[in-house]
Amino acid sequence: MAIAIRNAREIDSLRVSNRIVAQALSLARNSLKVGISLLELDKLIEDFIRSCDARPAFKGLYGFPNSACLSLNSVIIHGIPTDYKLQEGDILGIDIGVEKDGWYGDAAITAGVGKITHQDQALIDCSCNVLLEGIENIKAGMHFKELSLILQELIEGYGYVPLEDFCGHGIGRKPHEDPQIPNYLRHGKAKSGEKIKEGMVFCIEPMICQKSGKPKILADKWSVVSEDGMKTSHYEHTVAIIGGKAEILSKED
Repeated sequence: MAIAIRNAREIDSLRVSNRIVAQALSLARNSLKVGISLLELDKLIEDFIRSCDARPAFKGLYGFPNSACLSLNSVIIHGIPTDYKLQEGDILGIDIGVEKDGWYGDAAITAGVGKITHQDQALIDCSCNVLLEGIENIKAGMHFKELSLILQELIEGYGYVPLEDFCGHGIGRKPHEDPQIPNYLRHGKAKSGEKIKEGMVFCIEPMICQKSGKPKILADKWSVVSEDGMKTSHYEHTVAIIGGKAEILSKED
């Protein structure tokens, strides 16, 4: 595993891409309303990214057909935008990637449409809170497996389970780089494997299931759901290790 160490200039370039991601997510969240279609939302996102002289990083990536992953209700990640029109009570995962001048940004949110149930809000809050609490715990010198265990314990502490077989990842000159960062301790001891070091840049993305973390891929060959068929949630930030701790790059100033 070769995990890149970025200098200050390179991290500044990554800030630019991630700032566009954050702005696109804000636009998408503010555009959620009953009656808008997923394809309309996808176009809004793509048009905004291109207006920033950047490129939607997911479009064409591994064959993905659209600009944003829009994951509805029980779909946790990799949802393909369709002509489905949002309805009151839906929850939608919005995952956006941007490439600007050869540098990549990536982040995601889950948000409700209109009035949603307390149960759905708790599910969304879990993914958001676990992300932020996990990031607060990151320190240079700790093992990535320690971070995975922290994320797992946080998720389970909220009464949910992490999605299996999918993970956070490094990012930089490519949208997905080493290391892989599961939301659970997959194997071995927490204090083993690669350590987090100054200058590393990576994405943390809690993917929250209610009863079962076993994934199932739908007929479109992209959309991932839990085998329990229940609603799910997903949040993600790109972070850089600066001054020994994690700084979020994918947030608006």
